[in-house]
Amino acid sequence: MPLPHPRTLALTLALALLAATGARAQSLLELYQAAHGYDSAYQSALAQAQAAQARADQAQAGLLPQLGLQAGGQHNWTQTSVLGTTSSRPFNSLNAALVGSQPLYRPANRIARDQGQLAADAAQVKLRGAEQDLIVRLAQAYFDVLAAEDALASVRALKTAVSEQLAAAQRNFEVGNATITDSREAQARFDLATAQEIASENELRVRKLALDQLVGRGGTDPLPLAQPIELPAPQPDQVEAWVAQATDEHPGVTQARMALDIARLETEKARAGHQPTVDLQASVGQTRYPDGNPGLAVAPRASARTTNASIGVVMNWPLFAGFAIENRVKETVALEEQARADLDTLERSVAQATRAAFFGVESGRSQVKALEAAEHSSLTALQANQLGYQVGVRINIDVLNAQSQLYQTQRDLARARYDVLVGTLRLKQAAGTLSADDLVPINQLLAR
Repeated sequence: MPLPHPRTLALTLALALLAATGARAQSLLELYQAAHGYDSAYQSALAQAQAAQARADQAQAGLLPQLGLQAGGQHNWTQTSVLGTTSSRPFNSLNAALVGSQPLYRPANRIARDQGQLAADAAQVKLRGAEQDLIVRLAQAYFDVLAAEDALASVRALKTAVSEQLAAAQRNFEVGNATITDSREAQARFDLATAQEIASENELRVRKLALDQLVGRGGTDPLPLAQPIELPAPQPDQVEAWVAQATDEHPGVTQARMALDIARLETEKARAGHQPTVDLQASVGQTRYPDGNPGLAVAPRASARTTNASIGVVMNWPLFAGFAIENRVKETVALEEQARADLDTLERSVAQATRAAFFGVESGRSQVKALEAAEHSSLTALQANQLGYQVGVRINIDVLNAQSQLYQTQRDLARARYDVLVGTLRLKQAAGTLSADDLVPINQLLAR
């Protein structure tokens, strides 16, 4: 008898389970939303982006006014000698001052501010890359579960068909129309199918655990693909267009470009060590002498206070620092060359990965079409072998081989379809354009 399609069997089992338990299967978008708020790798990148923005705000402070309050108290002793006569007395003083400054010309601080903002932007790009990685990991885990379900459904269908073939062989042997070899061959295939069923059950259990861990919930039940299905083709359909897009927009390449810009600014900041700095400084303060000010000739023991205020411009120009600045410039220039080489390496790597992803999708689509034809041919061959076995022109092993071939083809076809869908996401990830919106057309391919 012909084997039922594994997806048909899986859908039947899923509907029966839903009817029995009242549970609801989850779509790809639903599980992505759950993973987005749970995945630790994404949360780590999010926290890093927030920290980078805080560091950028700290660097901005180097160009803003600074204001501080200073206060203190002292106990003093003074000794005065006049014409051989010495007198001494202790006295107390209390002081407080408000001191402020405004940088007028600090090139190193300006460069540090620009570096901080670039670093914050790079952290946002890294966060976007982490989100793209999460999308691909979720889709892979989602379709790994479906592939495991397909494999289990196929092996169970095979086991059922082999069981029927075993029963037929035993009946034919009992009436003398077949040898014991047919029964033993069918029994061996049945035992093999049982072993494969056990392995498939464990594989499905492991894949579901991985998906559960990724989304932070237990008992996930992904919606299967609807049948029949038309796999989307990558757009644009030229590999060089994808490569050009990847070179411009891939998060890793963008981060490497920003790292090069930061390295260039670091060289500028090192050279700024030779330049002067100019600050506007102002202060106002008061000193109180509760026991009198001994420096006053009038009423030295009477309570006194002194108020001071100042405003001015201060320039600081380093002239020689023991060649520290020159050697720092040499270091930053070398690091700038390193960043440039890293960018070149990454651009080449991304271009190669993008080409591989594009051709992988194209090859996968062709493989799906070939396997669809192979599935039809395998089903026809099985039916022909079953008919031939009934009329005596085929032996039992021919039917068993045809059943195994159909099972293997159906399993490979399902796996190839999932690989194409995940490969499409990986291609967009390689090009740097992947977003949660790209899950919508795939989500629409799921059965409802």
